[in-house]
Amino acid sequence: MNTPSLTELLAEHSTALAYTDDLWRDLSVDEVHWRPVPDSSAIGWHLGHQAAVAHYMVRNLTAAEPSPDGELDSLMDGATAERQRGDLPDLARIGKYRSDVADRVRFWVGKIDDGEVGAPMQLRRIAENMMIAIINHEYQHAKWIGETRSDQFGHALPDLPSSEHLSVVEGYVMVG
Repeated sequence: MNTPSLTELLAEHSTALAYTDDLWRDLSVDEVHWRPVPDSSAIGWHLGHQAAVAHYMVRNLTAAEPSPDGELDSLMDGATAERQRGDLPDLARIGKYRSDVADRVRFWVGKIDDGEVGAPMQLRRIAENMMIAIINHEYQHAKWIGETRSDQFGHALPDLPSSEHLSVVEGYVMVG
């Protein structure tokens, strides 16, 4: 399979974000913050973690980008011990963090796609792989969010997204 173009990857990223939104936007704050035990992660943590990883990747691989919310970067980092992942912000702040990070991903990948960066061919290759990783990571955590949504709270799951660039591997939607 050929690597999708950056334009196609940006569209797949939007689809992945919309799918995750379908999994949590109708949940209550109690459902989004629920953890069965202190050594677990709530849906809200996964939502922030998806954005934090996307931000870290853009910041460290393409654009030395400042954080839209440094406090959430720290809380949502995978290196934060699970016991310390329970003091989650309100849903509006989580949603804003996700939206702000997505806007910056689109901005920088768009600049790379338009060749408006130094070393445009080198950054294009990095951005292609970065976007595949960001999208696959979004779907990885979306699966876990969906499992909690369905198994713990009895909410129906939306249909999985599909496109010529997506496949399902061991139950996870992935680019490739």
